[in-house]
Amino acid sequence: MLNPEAIDAFLFDLDGTLLDSDDQAVERIAHRLAKLGLKEPTRTARRLVMAAESPGNALVTALDLVGLDALLGVSRLLHRLRGLRSQANFALVPDTDTAVRALSERFRLAVVTTRGRHDAYAFLDAFGLTHVFEVVVTRESTWRIKPHPAPVLHAARALGVEPQRCVMVGDTTVDVRSARRAGAWAVAVLCGFGEKDELERAGAHVILPSPALLPAFLQDTAL
Repeated sequence: MLNPEAIDAFLFDLDGTLLDSDDQAVERIAHRLAKLGLKEPTRTARRLVMAAESPGNALVTALDLVGLDALLGVSRLLHRLRGLRSQANFALVPDTDTAVRALSERFRLAVVTTRGRHDAYAFLDAFGLTHVFEVVVTRESTWRIKPHPAPVLHAARALGVEPQRCVMVGDTTVDVRSARRAGAWAVAVLCGFGEKDELERAGAHVILPSPALLPAFLQDTAL
């Protein structure tokens, strides 16, 4: 059970967690799958997109290390394939801004994302959340990105908090696995790409419909 007294910090993913995802890319894939006669084409499309996330992240990491990602634009291509919004159409998951501001009154907060630094700060600035997060960990911050534990561990060190007293909040198995490998708590949310059964199998300690429900959940847990 997630005990609020055992928590010092919350680490938030962006896409699908705080930053609302654009489902148009998934629906395009689902439309093609439906033409092939596949059952549950939307669910299959989501799973195909998510299955590509870990190797896609690994590829972006490798290209970043040799300075080629900016030249080849691989991360931008992967964002489009996964239906991730660009700066021109950033949208907030409803009520998450209120939730993180409430959490910041009691806990340390950080962002842990596979987005680049420029995109991450553009999103936070757009919704007046930059001052709420003490630390922003992006794909430039560590040599390895989620599902490797390095980004979660980096955020914990930057906050001066033990990993086991941190909660990683994210919408995919990549976020859950990164948290568990770092020794942190994992809270999964269903407002993005992940599905409940796969998030449970990945080892999520708690699954909520949205991060907006975190303050109420912690209050109920403390009673």
